[in-house]
Amino acid sequence: MGSDAGYKHSELTEAIIGVFYDVYNELGFGFVESVYRRALRMALMEKGLRVESEHPITVFFRGEKVGDFRADLVVNEVVLLELKTVKKIIRAHEAQVINYLRSTTIELGLILNFGPQPQIRRLVLDNSRKNTRAHGATSGSSDSE
Repeated sequence: MGSDAGYKHSELTEAIIGVFYDVYNELGFGFVESVYRRALRMALMEKGLRVESEHPITVFFRGEKVGDFRADLVVNEVVLLELKTVKKIIRAHEAQVINYLRSTTIELGLILNFGPQPQIRRLVLDNSRKNTRAHGATSGSSDSE
């Protein structure tokens, strides 16, 4: 792999992508997203990574809470994973992950598609570019950053 050298969390993302392909090759195409989420979580944890499933994300607008979402997986508290089981990753999927990143202190997201052909998108939104009024903590809990 090695092509991510110099990118934010490159070693971690390479490990995640390797595990993604392991899971895809073992399970193949055709299961529902929750099956892949459980399998990927298990395989990532077997690699010694910390994985949170259904990570809560609270969205704020003008200082007021306006919504709650759940990211599929968060790895080592720094990489958000959004899993798909679609024919092709589209712009709406990318917008979803960018909005998740905008609403958290997490800066890196991967879209992992378990569709007919495995696909990956890597999205970065540096905290310095985020509107701090638009997001609260990493999650809805008070013990977050």
